[in-house]
Amino acid sequence: MKRLFASIALAAAAGATSAQAIPAVGQQPYPGAMTLQVDATDLDRKIFRAVQSLPVRPGPLVLYYPRWLPGTHAPQGNASTLTGLQVRGNGQRIEWRRDTLDVHAFHLHVPAGVSRIELEFQFVSPLEGSQGQRVVATPDMLGLQWNTVLLYPAGYAASQITVQPSVSLPAGWSFGSALAVASRSGDTVRFKPVSAETLVDSPLFAGRHYQLVDLDPGAAEAGRPPVRLHIVADQPSQLKATPEQIALHRALVTQADKVFGTRHFTQYEFLLALSDQFGAIGLEHHQSSENGVKTGYFTDWAKTPVGRDLLAHEYAHSWNGKFRRPLDLLTPNFNIPMQNSLLWVYEGQTQYWGKVLAARSGLMNASDARDDLAAAAAWLEMRTGRAWRNLQDTTNEAIVNSRWHRDWTNWQRAADYYDEARLFWLEADMLIRDASKGQRSLDDFARAFFGVEPGRVSPLAYRFEDVVRELDRVQPHDWAGFLRRHLDRHDGGAPLEGLARSGWRLAWTDKPSEFYKALETRNRVADFGYSLGFEVSTEPNKDGHKIAQVLWGSPAFEAGVAPSSTLVAVNGRAYKAEWLKDQITEARDSGKPIELLVRSGDLYRTVKVAYRGGLRYPTLQRIEGVPDRLSEVLAPR
Repeated sequence: MKRLFASIALAAAAGATSAQAIPAVGQQPYPGAMTLQVDATDLDRKIFRAVQSLPVRPGPLVLYYPRWLPGTHAPQGNASTLTGLQVRGNGQRIEWRRDTLDVHAFHLHVPAGVSRIELEFQFVSPLEGSQGQRVVATPDMLGLQWNTVLLYPAGYAASQITVQPSVSLPAGWSFGSALAVASRSGDTVRFKPVSAETLVDSPLFAGRHYQLVDLDPGAAEAGRPPVRLHIVADQPSQLKATPEQIALHRALVTQADKVFGTRHFTQYEFLLALSDQFGAIGLEHHQSSENGVKTGYFTDWAKTPVGRDLLAHEYAHSWNGKFRRPLDLLTPNFNIPMQNSLLWVYEGQTQYWGKVLAARSGLMNASDARDDLAAAAAWLEMRTGRAWRNLQDTTNEAIVNSRWHRDWTNWQRAADYYDEARLFWLEADMLIRDASKGQRSLDDFARAFFGVEPGRVSPLAYRFEDVVRELDRVQPHDWAGFLRRHLDRHDGGAPLEGLARSGWRLAWTDKPSEFYKALETRNRVADFGYSLGFEVSTEPNKDGHKIAQVLWGSPAFEAGVAPSSTLVAVNGRAYKAEWLKDQITEARDSGKPIELLVRSGDLYRTVKVAYRGGLRYPTLQRIEGVPDRLSEVLAPR
């Protein structure tokens, strides 16, 4: 019987392989140019309608819907949003068949005498965020990612496929994109031909309420590529950035030039959406970035500095990730799996430079930048999951867990390569400064590694060995050992040596900083993570407040508290954040356990948490006798 099943399985596999053959990627150009017309005017139903035409030859043809999307590091393309696909040649319908092993591939046979086929389909975008995907169209703005409305032929590199794109926008709307406009007739915009690779890397934001800001007014006269900020908003009043705010964003461009030395783009377009309806996003592209934030970005500027590094982070990616790109992420098309082994450079060092550039430009002041660093260091200090999962393995997180949600984040770990790498890149900076007696720093590495080959725009690949080699040129050291130690270790807490070398240490206080309060507000939680070991949602349900996070190994964890349960009462009284704070403080002196009434489903139970440490919030504290080099790092150049 086992032999029979094995024979059936082998036969099925062989049949699937022969019937569903997909051509391997070659480097030859695709013969002729495709056209792509997108109608993005159906705002009520949030449906984008696509019409494509492409030259073909008779015989088998496989069309791909993009699956592995640059910047997401994962198979984030969703074929379920493609609907209504119809293929015609010479006016006659051509049947297609989905590949049952790769559902993003569509097989068809082009009849004799057909030299061009026409495709029609729709991208049915999410109607609301609760569907698990971003909302990309509202009554006042839209974001068009071309990969959602594109089918392309298998067997070719995306850089070798030419596309002539166009889009019809709602009446009177303005837009921003890195694509060059060929013509505009009314609300239909026709762009100049580009490769499919460039097209997918050049999204578009459009809106009813729009403002364009030049972030480098002297660029043309100086021969520099322009940098512009395209803003769309729910209401016109939200567009009103003050001159001081614009000056800070212009300072970001200046400070980035000082770090990287040369611009590896022909122009750069920040796409910024200010909306309570449009989905939040921060996604890098080579000559633009998608940035979606809440409406108060300009109008509530004084209320919160949290998130002010977003544009700095995405801008730094133009150099780190888009120009200099890890070899295993430089795949020839969007349906070949990516590998993320070097995300601790791609994202980790970008996290470092994004925070540093935000401080150097004034988008964040030095105090807030330190508080932000303290928050990251504290969270990583509690990463008990380091005992079983090293940092290198977390670079697979986007592929392992595409939804990003984890119930036990500090044990399961998440995309820790952002902030943990940020901390060890700070240590690398300090090592370089110490060894060179202050003559060199990580700025020198950035200029040499990311600013190489002035004038080049096309991606330049690198490997682990290339990173080590350039670090060694800047300052001789056992950099391979340094990096592997941080990437592979299972011991200890957060890598805080760089922080100590910079003159600061992670410390704890019983009162949160203003920055930390703003962080709680943004995350919609009251944070008791460093005391009892959990966060509580600030948005109540009918029974109480949901417990949003529980730290593995914390006092609450040991008492049996789990995420997603509801906190009903504390020591016999209905839960309120201030009441729980008082009880934590009282327990420090009395030594009595704190009694929590929690509900899970239909079950109510009382949990006793033994904890006497008082309230704890992270802060940075100066180390006497050690020079304050962190302030040097954050100071403008």
